[in-house]
Amino acid sequence: MEASFKPEEARVPAALPLPTPPVTKFKIALCQLSVATDKERNIAHAQQAIEDAADKGAQLILLPEIWNSPYSNDSFPVYAEDIDAGGDASPSTRMLSEVSRSRKITIIGGSIPERSGDKLYNSCCVFGTDGKLLAKHRKIHLFDIDIPGKMTFKESRTLTAGERPTIVDTEVGRIGIGICYDIRFQELAAIYAARGAHLLCYPGAFNMTTGPLHWELLQRAR
Repeated sequence: MEASFKPEEARVPAALPLPTPPVTKFKIALCQLSVATDKERNIAHAQQAIEDAADKGAQLILLPEIWNSPYSNDSFPVYAEDIDAGGDASPSTRMLSEVSRSRKITIIGGSIPERSGDKLYNSCCVFGTDGKLLAKHRKIHLFDIDIPGKMTFKESRTLTAGERPTIVDTEVGRIGIGICYDIRFQELAAIYAARGAHLLCYPGAFNMTTGPLHWELLQRAR
């Protein structure tokens, strides 16, 4: 009796041949930002950091997680933006679109609190060199932690988990997107690898209680 098992079909989704990257060498900038309670100041600060990086030749520029808002459940609803509506409803992504177009750069826009209907998400927007929104990733794995005497935080108290992996073709290659705690789950990275990603990007704002134990290690593993 012929075996029905086919090893080449064991990986789901099936692996794709790695596409030829559009560029073989490029400069990446990772922007570290100190966030204040003034949203307009946060946006202006992020724009300045992006423009400084572009001036130094960066073609791919990344912002951190929740860069336009303090990182708290009380703040998320106040600072949340309607990304799909755009314009005045989302000044943070409007800035990212404008600067990516004017500087002809690709931006992985960290993440901001997103309002969609009656739900809030932790969302990362990717903008191409023409200023167009290429992709939006909603954080899939929410960070809920309770370490007695050290740290308690539950994103799920205000945020809704995303449901889909996000892989996007850009001017510098195919990129798989995760946000912070998404890095803990290797299945997401395996999907991106199978779909031919050249690069994995995980904008983060990791805490200093658990972060030092695994942040650098998990980056290498993924």
